[in-house]
Amino acid sequence: MFPALVLLVGWLVPGAGHLLLGKWVRALLLFVSVLGMYLIGLGLAGKIYTPNTGDMLDILGFLGQLGSGLLYVIARVFNLGASSVVNALADYGTKFLVVGGLLNVIAAIDAHSLANGRKASL
Repeated sequence: MFPALVLLVGWLVPGAGHLLLGKWVRALLLFVSVLGMYLIGLGLAGKIYTPNTGDMLDILGFLGQLGSGLLYVIARVFNLGASSVVNALADYGTKFLVVGGLLNVIAAIDAHSLANGRKASL
């Protein structure tokens, strides 16, 4: 399996990189975790960041959420989430969305490391 393909697919769909490597339990756990964090974040009316603001914190939030791959694209296409944080729960929701994206990036890099042999498979 090509490590770059595993990385790309793992970023687009949470857990898919591990699924390509035959690690279906890990893939399922990652998919449920990232999707769960994203759905909780949307349920708490978390802010979906856009890439064109000049604020550094918004740019960092955007990069974190972009780590969710297709989940971020779906949220933007269907206008899910809030455009701004209006209460404390929405702020927590925004954090769930960002952390879910960051977890997905770590998972995709883990799948890449497994695919190219840098990490031993358990």
